Amino acid sequence: VPTQRTGGWPMPPVRWVGTVYHGLPRYLLRFRPKASGYLAFLGRISPEKGPETAIEIAARTGMPLKIAAKIDKVDQSYWKERVEPQVLRNSNVEFIGEIDERQKADFLGNAAALLFPIDWPEPFGLVTIEAMACGTPVIAFRRGAVPEVIDDGVSGLIVETVDEAVDAVRRINGLDRAQVRRTFEERFTVERMCRDYVAIYGSLSEDITEALGSQNERAKNAAMMTMST
Repeated sequence: VPTQRTGGWPMPPVRWVGTVYHGLPRYLLRFRPKASGYLAFLGRISPEKGPETAIEIAARTGMPLKIAAKIDKVDQSYWKERVEPQVLRNSNVEFIGEIDERQKADFLGNAAALLFPIDWPEPFGLVTIEAMACGTPVIAFRRGAVPEVIDDGVSGLIVETVDEAVDAVRRINGLDRAQVRRTFEERFTVERMCRDYVAIYGSLSEDITEALGSQNERAKNAAMMTMST
């Protein structure tokens, strides 16, 4: 039972019985009807997460960008050599550092949009539904499970290039933040996730019961044939 149907990863030869998307507690993150006019980047400072792309988008649009991200030891050189110089060079870019769960609600909820400029087949992207829970739309690159998670034109805008992302920033205020929140409630709550798991387990239970019944019937028939010979 994977958390996405696609994503770019080769799937092993197993029986795929269904897809269950991640879910969050309905009221974990509060809906914010109004944004404060900045773009948000939340995650890790690593090449596959696209912080350089996020900075380029902010530089070209002129919108403030706040980066809340941790820097793992393995990515220290990438930060020092590639990302930090761009942060220092662009006055509209602010590096906040790693934030905790309590700070996340304000950080995402006050943003005009979450930038999700990934450069790898992200299996899901939990931060995208965290933003949606706040009513914050997502501008995401079409990688991995993004087309399954983001309803293009409803909960965010899916793009292919930096040029498209720049255009998406200019159009993002046209999305209804209340509808973004409704999409989260319809698709990504923990209640929906649990219902999906129960439904799949129920179908598997029925399959097992049917298989055991067939097996018992075959065993009974075999025993009767043995007795008759």
